[in-house]
Amino acid sequence: MHHNYPMPSNDNIKIPVNYYHNALSNNSDLWRAINLRDYGPNPFVINIEETSKKNNNFRTALWTGKHLQITLMSIPVNGEIGLEMHPDLDQFIRLEDGEGQVKMGDRQDNLNYVEQVKDDFAFIIPAGKWHNLINTGNKPIKLYSIYAPPAHPYGTVHRTKAEAEAAEMNRYYPYGYY
Repeated sequence: MHHNYPMPSNDNIKIPVNYYHNALSNNSDLWRAINLRDYGPNPFVINIEETSKKNNNFRTALWTGKHLQITLMSIPVNGEIGLEMHPDLDQFIRLEDGEGQVKMGDRQDNLNYVEQVKDDFAFIIPAGKWHNLINTGNKPIKLYSIYAPPAHPYGTVHRTKAEAEAAEMNRYYPYGYY
């Protein structure tokens, strides 16, 4: 399902045109600018590590398809994703930079699964699990998340956690908070 949501402007970032050639030759001339936006549902190739590290928005949808979505996130020092639960989707998260603490559980008041994570760690959140990721390090966490099926509207950009929370409230309560 392709939605026609308005596309906010985003920062340009640089990614390698050819990752393998760049890694072998270490030639910085191979970098080009890319607009951080939602490229789905078209075929797409990107250096996900470099792109994740360059994202400074709390959440940016990078690719949204019919059955899967990739978002980038930047969690500030002492910040968190926020306690949430997705009843009908599984989620994969990989940290590309930073460190934090993952908490999960069957109830929001009983997050009995707790693990420390850092760059190059990944974790899976099964559908129906309450979860949170808290930044416990001294720099922003940079990550990418894969949702199956998609969790956010096509083109989603939330510059801050407060903006993300407001958007979620409007999505579930379009006429205000009851």
